[in-house]
Amino acid sequence: MTDDVTGFIAPVAMENDLGQLFPGDRGVLDHDVRRVLVRLLQRRFLLKERSGDDWRVLLDNQQVIESRLGDLFVRLEVDHERGVAYKSQVRSDELEVPILLRDDAYTRAETLVLVHLRTLFQRESSTGEQSARVDVEEIEQTVLTYFAESDGDTARRQKAIRGALARLRNEGIVEEESEGRYRISPIIEIVLSSERLRELAAWLRDNAGGRVGDAEDDPDGDELGEVDESEFDSGPPTTQGPPDDDAVQERDEGPDPETQPMLGDVEGATP
Repeated sequence: MTDDVTGFIAPVAMENDLGQLFPGDRGVLDHDVRRVLVRLLQRRFLLKERSGDDWRVLLDNQQVIESRLGDLFVRLEVDHERGVAYKSQVRSDELEVPILLRDDAYTRAETLVLVHLRTLFQRESSTGEQSARVDVEEIEQTVLTYFAESDGDTARRQKAIRGALARLRNEGIVEEESEGRYRISPIIEIVLSSERLRELAAWLRDNAGGRVGDAEDDPDGDELGEVDESEFDSGPPTTQGPPDDDAVQERDEGPDPETQPMLGDVEGATP
């Protein structure tokens, strides 16, 4: 039973607790609330458009779920406008906080695909469009220009791009509406802010011969639009999830990370 004032769980005498879900169960949350709590810990995002039932359970029990996550030094973030919920690791200079969530950086290929998708999304948004769509051929044609000769032949680069799209699809950042045709989700604005996009675009222009911000397309050299300082931006895009002793975190070798924004691991980055 939930205390409507505090949002915490009111104690129940053991002899009156008939809601055990399994032998030895000492939990007090309903099955649906526990399921949503676990999915928030398992996944990078909980999306309203993908999981409408879970989204309703989350909103109806938000205080309780925030309390449970807070016990783990994890913060719940709910973006009602975009219909997305995610978690972030609490960090403090004043308290000793054990780190539960692992920061897992995007590979170089994934970052390059993100830059292109975020640029397309921002262009469409600036014209009043509610969504942006792109074909895989266009993604490959553009992103291939960002690679260096040391990244292997064309077939290997295309494989890396397709793998990057598969990961972004699993995370809900893109949705494959038909074969080879993708819709870019608004949550890409959470993963990659305008400010971070601008930094990467500048790096690509200076170091990789990239086509983002090409002067031919934008005589003023500012096709990325104005930076909205209210946007969420806490560093290089990473995923955060529970530690996994058996997991091997993949590293993508590339230029010096000091001159290549966002391609390495940074603690405390995006959710």
